[in-house]
Amino acid sequence: MVAPSKKVQSGKRNDSTKAFKSSSKKPFKKTKDDVAARSEAMALQLEDVPDFPRGGGTSLSKTERKKIYEEVDAEFEAAEDDDERVSKRSKKGGKPKKKRNPSDVDELGSLFDGGLTGKRPRYANKITIKNISPGMKLLGVVTEVNQKDIVISLPGGLRGLVRASEALDFTDFGTEDDENELLRDIFSVGQLVPCLVLQLDDDKKEAGKRKIWLSLRLSLLHKGFSLDSFQSGMVVTANVKSVEDHGYILHFGLPFITGFIKKSKDGNQELKTGQLIQGVVTNIDKERKIVSLSSDPDSVAKCVTKDLSGMSFDLLIPGMMVNARVQSVLENGVLLGFLMYFTGTIDLFHLQNPMCNKSWKDEYTQTKMVNARILFMDPSTRAVGLTLNPHLVGNKAPPLHVSSGDIFEEAKVVRVDKSGLLLELPSEPISTPAYVSTYDAAEDEVNKLEKKFKEGNRIRVRILGLKQMEGLAIGTLKESAFEGPAFTHSDVKPGMVTKAKVISVDTFGAIVQFPGGLKAMCPLRHMSEFEVTKPRKKFKVGAELTFRVLGCKSKRITVTCKKSLVKSKLPILSSYADATEGLVTHGWITKIEKHGCFVRFYNGVQGFVARFELGLEPGSDPNSVFHVGEVVKCRVTSAVHGTRRINLSFMINPTSVSEDDSIKLGSIVSGVIDSITPQAVTVHVKSKGLLKGTVAAEHLADHHDQAKLMMSLLRPGFELDKLLIIDIEGNNLALSSKYSLIKLAEELPSDISQLQPNSVVHGYVCNLIENGCFVRFLGRLTGFAPRSKAIDEPRADLSESFFVGQSVRANIVDINQEKSRITLSLKQSSCASVDASFIQEYFLTDEKISDLQSSDITESECSWVEKFSIGSLVKGTVHEQNDLGLVVNFDNIDNVLGFIPQYHLGGATLEHGSVVEAVVLDISRAERLVDLSLRPELINNSTKEVSNSQSKKKRRRGISKELEVHQRVSAVVEIVKEQYLILSIPEHGYTIGYASISDYNTQKLSVKQFSTGQSVVASVEALQNPMTSGRLLLLLDSVSGISETTPSKRTKNKSSCDVGSVVHAEITEIKPLEVRVNFGQSCRGRIHITEVDDVSTSEEPFSKFRVGQSVSARVIAKPSHTNIKKSQLWELSAKPAVLRDSSELNGIQVKEQLEFVTGERVSGYVYKVDKEWVWLAISRNVTARVFILDTACDARELEEFERRFPIGKAVSGYVLTYNKEKKTARLVQRPLLAVQKSIANDGGCKKDSSIPGDDATLFIHEGDILGGRISKILPGVSGLRVQIGPYVFGRVHFTEINDSWVSNPLDGFHEGQFVKCKVLEISNSSKGTLQIELSLRTSLDGMSSDHLSEASNNNVNIFKRFERIEDLSPDMAVQGYVKNTMSKGCFIMLSRTLDAKVLLSNLSDTFVKDPEVEFPVGKLVTGRVLNVESLSKRVEVTLKKGNAGGQPKSESYDLKQFHVGDVISGSVKRVEPYGLFITIDNTSMVGLCHKSQLSDDRIEDVQARYEAGESVTAKILKLDEEKQRISLGMKSSYFMNDDDVKAQTPSEENADEEDSMECDAVNDSKSGVLAAVGDFGFQETGFERHSGTSLVLSQVESRASVPPLEVDLDDIEESGYENDQKEKLRGVDKDEKSKRREKQKDKEEREKKIQAAEGRLLENHAPESADEFEKLVRSSPNSSFVWIKYMAFMLSLADIEKARSIAERALRTINIREEDEKLNIWVAYFNLENEHGSPPEEAVKKVFERARQYCDPKKVYHALLGVYERTEQYKLADKLLDEMIKKFKQSCKVWLRKVQSYLKQNEEDIQSIVNRALLCLPRHKHIKFISQTAILEFKCGDADRGRSFFEGVLREYPKRTDLWSVYLDQEIRLGEVDVIRSLFERAISLSLPPKKMKFLFKKFLEYEKSCGEEERVEYVKQRAMEYANSALA
Repeated sequence: MVAPSKKVQSGKRNDSTKAFKSSSKKPFKKTKDDVAARSEAMALQLEDVPDFPRGGGTSLSKTERKKIYEEVDAEFEAAEDDDERVSKRSKKGGKPKKKRNPSDVDELGSLFDGGLTGKRPRYANKITIKNISPGMKLLGVVTEVNQKDIVISLPGGLRGLVRASEALDFTDFGTEDDENELLRDIFSVGQLVPCLVLQLDDDKKEAGKRKIWLSLRLSLLHKGFSLDSFQSGMVVTANVKSVEDHGYILHFGLPFITGFIKKSKDGNQELKTGQLIQGVVTNIDKERKIVSLSSDPDSVAKCVTKDLSGMSFDLLIPGMMVNARVQSVLENGVLLGFLMYFTGTIDLFHLQNPMCNKSWKDEYTQTKMVNARILFMDPSTRAVGLTLNPHLVGNKAPPLHVSSGDIFEEAKVVRVDKSGLLLELPSEPISTPAYVSTYDAAEDEVNKLEKKFKEGNRIRVRILGLKQMEGLAIGTLKESAFEGPAFTHSDVKPGMVTKAKVISVDTFGAIVQFPGGLKAMCPLRHMSEFEVTKPRKKFKVGAELTFRVLGCKSKRITVTCKKSLVKSKLPILSSYADATEGLVTHGWITKIEKHGCFVRFYNGVQGFVARFELGLEPGSDPNSVFHVGEVVKCRVTSAVHGTRRINLSFMINPTSVSEDDSIKLGSIVSGVIDSITPQAVTVHVKSKGLLKGTVAAEHLADHHDQAKLMMSLLRPGFELDKLLIIDIEGNNLALSSKYSLIKLAEELPSDISQLQPNSVVHGYVCNLIENGCFVRFLGRLTGFAPRSKAIDEPRADLSESFFVGQSVRANIVDINQEKSRITLSLKQSSCASVDASFIQEYFLTDEKISDLQSSDITESECSWVEKFSIGSLVKGTVHEQNDLGLVVNFDNIDNVLGFIPQYHLGGATLEHGSVVEAVVLDISRAERLVDLSLRPELINNSTKEVSNSQSKKKRRRGISKELEVHQRVSAVVEIVKEQYLILSIPEHGYTIGYASISDYNTQKLSVKQFSTGQSVVASVEALQNPMTSGRLLLLLDSVSGISETTPSKRTKNKSSCDVGSVVHAEITEIKPLEVRVNFGQSCRGRIHITEVDDVSTSEEPFSKFRVGQSVSARVIAKPSHTNIKKSQLWELSAKPAVLRDSSELNGIQVKEQLEFVTGERVSGYVYKVDKEWVWLAISRNVTARVFILDTACDARELEEFERRFPIGKAVSGYVLTYNKEKKTARLVQRPLLAVQKSIANDGGCKKDSSIPGDDATLFIHEGDILGGRISKILPGVSGLRVQIGPYVFGRVHFTEINDSWVSNPLDGFHEGQFVKCKVLEISNSSKGTLQIELSLRTSLDGMSSDHLSEASNNNVNIFKRFERIEDLSPDMAVQGYVKNTMSKGCFIMLSRTLDAKVLLSNLSDTFVKDPEVEFPVGKLVTGRVLNVESLSKRVEVTLKKGNAGGQPKSESYDLKQFHVGDVISGSVKRVEPYGLFITIDNTSMVGLCHKSQLSDDRIEDVQARYEAGESVTAKILKLDEEKQRISLGMKSSYFMNDDDVKAQTPSEENADEEDSMECDAVNDSKSGVLAAVGDFGFQETGFERHSGTSLVLSQVESRASVPPLEVDLDDIEESGYENDQKEKLRGVDKDEKSKRREKQKDKEEREKKIQAAEGRLLENHAPESADEFEKLVRSSPNSSFVWIKYMAFMLSLADIEKARSIAERALRTINIREEDEKLNIWVAYFNLENEHGSPPEEAVKKVFERARQYCDPKKVYHALLGVYERTEQYKLADKLLDEMIKKFKQSCKVWLRKVQSYLKQNEEDIQSIVNRALLCLPRHKHIKFISQTAILEFKCGDADRGRSFFEGVLREYPKRTDLWSVYLDQEIRLGEVDVIRSLFERAISLSLPPKKMKFLFKKFLEYEKSCGEEERVEYVKQRAMEYANSALA
């Protein structure tokens, strides 16, 4: 990565920067869709576009944010260093390892998105108003060009402003006349421009709004550019600075750099000074610093930024088009990589297909190449956003064919996301994409859009706004949006009445927002009828009010909130043309003069009222009668439209209006339904005139549920007979069908004078606010019930207690005639019903609903109700039986069912089909259901009635006489319905009655719970009659507010309401922790959960209680609150022991005051559970909490923490700490033992019995088994950090994580995981903190179950850890993990207390090149103890395998297992001048092969021939048991006659001796190679090891030609090792250069030796059989020459498969360090498959893919390319070359091969290849590439092109004599004498140092001598003398 760029400054000019203040940067966050964010974003935008998607803000302070930025910068720099190291490693061929950051990064669309830590993001970057920050660069489109500013639409629907001073860097042009039109001349709407964010201003006018100030100055956008940044073919932005004759001078915002663009020949291109243009760089004059451009639109649109080396983040400009590759698909977009090391994201709205469906991810496969344009970039976070939008990629703004406010009926659903819907709008000429957010999808909240909307559905949508950059429309599906009056400024009409929301209030007025998103201003004078001194108290932010539009000019809307204007029914005067004589309208006074008043109307229209027209008495002052801002009614007396003068008068002649006498407030009318909307029903009122009325949905019935049901059943044409006129609005009537209002229509007040204090009046709720409730009666008569008087429970929420439209009974508390204010009370205690009208209305409405449901059913089917009557006996057949009761069918009555609940079966057991006779309890007409009973007492009563000779009617009359209205009776609950109770009155013959559960004012409140069989007291309110649907209606005392106790009991309860007294209480509410009761006279109390049972804890103590139940309790404490406003609750106890004896009370009170002792066992009930704690109730005032890790030690139980503790569960624990002030205890669920070492506040043993405060630490002892949670996985081998308490953490050592020794014990663990651990040790650190050592090993005591412990006992060796040094002894086998590695050795961890040292010599049996690589930290190793020093506590271990098992050295050196003549295999341990030391495989024995025994030929230099680690085969010549010596021989003659002898090792002595020689050779060579690979990691880097004969021979053999498997090493580039050396040696001092010359000499000497060896090898006799080849490959296993010869031999026998197997053997056998040798085999393999593969192309491809994994990929590519070119497969060669260019675009040799290929195939377009190469290659390779290309042109192509290349490079570097020399050589080779001599003349005319000039003259002289012309020779000498003389002078 490049270095982070500096923060962008706002420029040098003070005039434009002083106005800007520094704005804090806000990092990008993932956005969330919520209502609050949407409304805020709507208010923030300057466009008519909601901010979608929405984002949240930050709650950090400035200092916290600054600290975070510093930390992020530090992390970023560290990440860059890591990236640099990774890039270096990758150049060497290694793959960088990705480190996984364990910390979870928050995601949702953040611009960081893991970019700083290397973690790939989950969400695409998005720009929102919350995360946009100064310095950010964006691409925008110009939407408006004004005189002083430019409006630019930005990505994400944002809108920015550009001041005129920030549009250009220079303003020294133009005249004063055209200054106002300056911006319009140089900018056009729809133009794409790059811009930079200067500042974000918080708008004082509107809270939370931020203005985005932008700059188009190129000096800011191009900051960091230099002349080198400009490259030919790149697109740049420039301003036209001046117009010249032939073109235009351009300004890039950079000092000393100018641009030029030619005028087009056709004259179409006319540019103006200051105009912003884009152009393609065609030429760069570096001397004059002039950049030439071409402004061809097609070229600009198609030009792609090249992949240049050294491209920094500062050089990226919004609008650049780049080639990008898909890296991964994100949840809401795509992650792309571009320009080598940059990444960027694309969100869903910038994909190639704007209307993509859910399967869009399938289109973006990994590594897919696309053209993308940079959309935005943030230098602070280095985040980049891209776009694939076809229009933006084509450098054009996306077109929009829709406008705000448009409605589309047939929009197609394309995709359903979590956040919204993507629609296709059928616009013309092409369809337009639109997006609807979740919030706008429906009126109510929609949880899952995919259930409601399906792809392909057609829906209706309205356009809210537009996103210009995305080409996207923002829509809404809400029904209210289609009714909205205004969505665009064109929709706003003067006089329009609309609702709007207040979004900010200031001293000048208020800013309001219409439902469609438009904003308007309400001036201070128009906020009220009177002068407003405190506008913020008058208007609350967020309030929704009704306004009338005053005017709309220049998109600035002015509204008024004056009620007289808003509610005015008079015509609107909005233009002078509308002013006609006699017109009466409303206006407002703007100015008062002595001679009259000025009156303003809508849209700026103004008129004048003369003094005589004011209607004042003579001599009165207009200022005393009128005031400015007053709304007045006036009449137009005259109007002159031409001069815009209107004369007015305040004297208005009243007009008589004839009205229908029957249409007035409070009258009852009827009507026919005309239309139905979701909110109301419109009816035609039957009257003399044509009047329409509206019945709101809430006014269809008193019961809310019934009103909804009726709304769904009503249809146009239905007649509504009884409707009450509750308001008259012009010709429209507001009607109500509420029975409560219609019944008392004559008593309803319409004027304040009709009200009397303390009277109860029926009305309806018209509005709800936080502080109270508004109740309306007839007309506009409205009263207010404050919160304290609206509900009995002061803490309840009003919105949950009432609903708008609810029928209520209001008690008139106060009447203020002066202010026309009415104060009401809605408390049930003062407004309870006194009759049964509420339930009577329910049954009447039920009949209406039934009639509506059965409107299409015949009368015969409707007459079924007449066959049933309440209390009568009916017969039926049992149809079904279930847990709830019996379902009964009736004969001759279809579709009517009877139901007998379990309670009413009367103990009878009935089967299916049996006939029953039951009593009718209730009839539901709407549900066609009859409730029945088989209870004997009810049936017997009905039987008596039937058997009576006077029949049922006489019986009924008797009951009616017995029961009287208002009579109090005791009743039994028979059935509990949702809205009412079915009761029986035992005292009156079990007569059936009905009572409502709730009342008018308590419809939404929680009702009292009743149960079947419960006894209640009620009063008779209505006897059976048609108005009651034949039912006896009762009123419960609990509803009416009458106490059920007798007066004597009431007096007794009142007097006995003292502490210690026993009371009878009624349960009113059951909460999780307590039961609320009422007792005495209006006394309220509670029974705590711990005051129910004597037992300390019992499961579900409240299970036996229910609401309405009466219980006995003893008062144990007075209310704790003295404040009247707070609820006063008496403390009661229902414990049996307390009720029996009051003496128990004293004990209770004493116990409440005692402290809890540490270790005491207490019990409580769970009342709250969160993620970390369980909260318990111990007693009334004491609570306790248990930490999650203290509840269990098993990990599975901890994971199910919340499930294990349901609310109300009884839990016991031991007190750890107790806070007396807060009355809170901390518990643990295990006993606290007094152990010496434990954790307390001071780290020692705590002696105090109690611990005050709740910050004490948990007691933990050594040996405890605890539950823990991994808080952090420490780096390296530091282990785990485990949390074992709220603030207590312990450490798990690396060796204590797993029982067995595994390679990576941290596998399977993650942060946040629960674990079971054991405390091993508690100690104090040097810093005074506690250190707790833990273990996760299951083999420890108490950590596992019995069967696991038995298993662990059987595997003691596996699990054993050496804790003490005394447990170790020499030769003991140990295991451990590498702790630290150095150049001298390493340290390993044997356990948490013991470490051991391993010296470098003891690391391995073989040579270790790099200990840190072969023994990384954390590696598991096995070794043997060498030495133990108990005093110094030092342990030394060896890791050598030769004697790792601990066997004595004498045994391992047993020579008896070998015999003279045995053939053994081994590896060279050490090379000496006198011979080789060879380690015999599978032993630790070493033998010596003397120099004379190495070969049949004489070997001069042993060290040059062999290397350490090389696998060899030798024959035992001599064994000396006394001196323990083995003499070996390696001569070829030793093996020629030993066909039956195989190389044996001690482990192979018993092998089958009759195996073939071929198999033996394979096994031996393979095992030797594998052993060498295992013992030696890497070859030493010393150059002396390359100078040996073995290397020479290998190179000789590789050059040998074996047709058709020829290996052309000229095709293979120099080794990676040499490349690395070149990189290191570049730019070093002279000493290193001299060393390099010496090495070059050594290389030349080796080449000479190779040539000599080649001759010797070719003269020798080649093998002629497979056996001979086997012997040869066994003696030289690393020689590719031998293996290739062997393969060729098999091909000559036509055994292709055998040749393949030999190639595979060779690849397995050749040492891994012999990379060139292996590469030769791969090339031979390529040739083999290319000739004999089936098919050849696929076979070669498979081998090629394998070769890339094992060898340097670049060399492999070159080798395969050489194969294709030799076999003339040019198509495959071209294809491979293209792939090589993409992969190795910075390789000069690759580009030269491409040029060479073009020239061989006579391709003409060489220049394009050269241009591409120069863009990709590093700058230091340009000379080499151009010169080599020129040479190729001279050899294979056009010599003129070669000359142009040389001339170009010499023009840039005229003093490079090496270039002159090469140029001259090529011309000499062509032989054109004149050209050669002219070139020499140019060369010797240069002004160069004498040394270089001498070289040129010498070359010139040699050429002329070769030509043989003496005159020319003398001429050259003369020129040389002249130069010498001039130089001396």
